[in-house]
Parts: sequence; C-alpha cells; structure tokens
Amino acid sequence: MLRRSFIEKSLFSLPLISSGPIFGSSKKEPGFKIGLAQWSFHREIRSRKLDNLDFAKTAKEKFDIDIVEYVNQFFFNKAKNLSYLSEMKTRANDVGVKNLLIMIDDEGSLGDSSKKKRNKAIDNHKKWVEAANFLDCENIRVNAQGDGSEMEVAKHASESLSKLAEFARPYNINIIVENHGGYSSNAKWLVEVIKNSGEENVGTLPDFGNFCIKSKPDEFSDWGGLDGCAVEYDKYKGVEEMLPYAKSVSAKSLNFDSFGNSVEIDFYKMIKIIKSFGYNGCISIEYEGTSHSESEGIMLTKKLLTKAWGLA
Repeated sequence: MLRRSFIEKSLFSLPLISSGPIFGSSKKEPGFKIGLAQWSFHREIRSRKLDNLDFAKTAKEKFDIDIVEYVNQFFFNKAKNLSYLSEMKTRANDVGVKNLLIMIDDEGSLGDSSKKKRNKAIDNHKKWVEAANFLDCENIRVNAQGDGSEMEVAKHASESLSKLAEFARPYNINIIVENHGGYSSNAKWLVEVIKNSGEENVGTLPDFGNFCIKSKPDEFSDWGGLDGCAVEYDKYKGVEEMLPYAKSVSAKSLNFDSFGNSVEIDFYKMIKIIKSFGYNGCISIEYEGTSHSESEGIMLTKKLLTKAWGLA
C-alpha cells in the first residue's frame, strides 16, 4: 500500500503575498529552472539558525526560488513521521514551492560486497522513497559506493539500484545517483552502472564539482569534492556524459572572483554544455564555500547561473 493511502494529500493554497525576496528577483528564460539544494544551508541548519521546516519558505521569500532539494540528514529520524512530513509539505505548498527530491546519505552502501549489507541498505532507502512520494517529490538521490574493485562495486550497485527502482516505480519516484566520491566520481563508470541497472527510473544527478578520483597524500576527499584532490575527472566531460540520464543538475559553487565568477568551475562552459544538450530540467544551487555567508553564496550562484544561461 502506498504512503499516500495512509493520509489524504493536502490541498495547495495560494502563495503568500510578499513585498519581494530579500535578495531581489532575476527573470529567467522559459525552460530555465533554478532550484536550491538544502546542503547550501548545512552550516545554518546544523547550528540551528535555520530549521528544516522553514527551508522552503526561505528559498521562496529570500531568493525567489520555488524548487527545493532536501537532505535527509536534516530530518533523519522523521522519514516515517507523517505529522512532520505533512507539516513540511504544507509549508512548501503555502508558499508555492515544489519539492523535487531528497538526498539520501548514511543509509548503507548499495555497492557493498556483502549481500546482507546491500539488502539492508536497500531496505533502509525504502522509507525515503515513501517519504519522497508523500512530499510530492520526483526523485531520491542515492550514492553508488561500496568496497571492492571497480567491476565488483559496479555490479553490486547496479543490482541494488534495480531492486530499489522496482520498489520505487509504483510510487512514481526516480532513483538518481550523483557523482559523489569513490568510483562514482568517474562519470564513465557511473553511466555504465546506470545503464546496467536496466530500469527507466534510474538516472543521474550531475554535480559540477564532485569529480575527484584520487586524493592528495594524507588527505581524503570522501565525497569527491575539490578539497584535497590530486586527480580530477574532467568535470565538463563528466557532466556531458551524465546528462542523457539526468533528472536534476547540481550547480556546485565554492569561491567567487571580483566579477562574481566561480573560481573553481567555468559556469559559462557548463551551462553551454547543458543548454546545447537540450536539458530543460532543474539546475539547483549547491553553495559549499566558506568565504561568504551561505545566503550570500546562494545569491552569487543564482546571479552567475542566470548570467551564464543568458549568454550560452
């Protein structure tokens, strides 16, 4: 029985009347959808300056963004709490915000060498499929990590993704994998994992920055980020390879120069690749820098995305 059968779906209400977002509004071209990944606020949420329940409202009223991506870490014990999930959904609906996906971490490795551990990981993810369905999301983002050789992890990850996707199908939820450390930061490897799952509702979440395939000595880039990276997969090639299977795109940003351009990533080149491909899904801001406040970093990224899209 689907989660929606336990409780009636709440009705959408009209958006709140507001004097406008704090950081102003940027007109977007038709087909250009900007979202906000909750990880952009990970410091504020962890320090309790921002509550998970207020995230959707903050995205809309502060940044004029009406698509959001949640992180399960910020409501980790609430996946089966219908009262809490109902409040999340109501608050998003009240301000006209679309819940797009939930990023899932810390629920076990889908590519683990142990079949018992893989099955446990699959079961752990199922409650998030149900939660995503209840919140009217379209996807959950998972990780394709595990122990063993490239071929072993690929085989196990594909099998797990297939099983999870089969469970998710009647919930109308896609299982999407991000380049997020380990072998998954190799886009060619990840695309083969997706293809070998054999399921249409398995896809990718290309991230502009998580393409580290080898860390520097004495440093470890656990999730494929740029810090401590010695060898990086070509990020532009990686995004291009992942786009045919993309259900969303993560616009990673860290530092900006005096002109408002990203120091680490050529957004103009990335957006040209995305636009040329014909992708018309959501591109979500994921600010991960420390040189600016999280709000400032989000707005700088939004301005850069809008400018890059207009010039592409």
